[in-house]
Amino acid sequence: MIQPFDDAYYMKQALLEAENALQEGEIPIGAIIVSEGRVIGRGHNRTETLNDVTAHAEMQAITAAAETLGGKYLKDCTLYVTVEPCIMCAGALGWSQISKVVYGTGDNQRGYSNIAPKAFHPKTEIIGGILEDDCKELMTQFFRNKR
Repeated sequence: MIQPFDDAYYMKQALLEAENALQEGEIPIGAIIVSEGRVIGRGHNRTETLNDVTAHAEMQAITAAAETLGGKYLKDCTLYVTVEPCIMCAGALGWSQISKVVYGTGDNQRGYSNIAPKAFHPKTEIIGGILEDDCKELMTQFFRNKR
């Protein structure tokens, strides 16, 4: 698997997606999926825009990546997402057999690790805390402005 850039580079791409969500009045979570150093799927939260509780950033990116690849499995792919996936997204990523998940900031309330730590495929590598402060700040800013 060729990845010419590091995890921070790709997380910055996910942060751009999160900024898109913020501009649309959505919770600012962004995601990209990378295969062989190329972004093959991207997405950001669209639950309000689409009136769809499943329209999370990860789900949008999974659908885009599967379309690009022409198949449902994301083996040898990496997801970069600004916030730890929820159990729904972790389950979908598990079914996709994605090889690696990299997230920015944890989610103590709805993150998979507290609720369903085995939701991912057993071979999926998981890394947290990449550009954590940037990812956390975007979320903090959004919810501060909502109150």
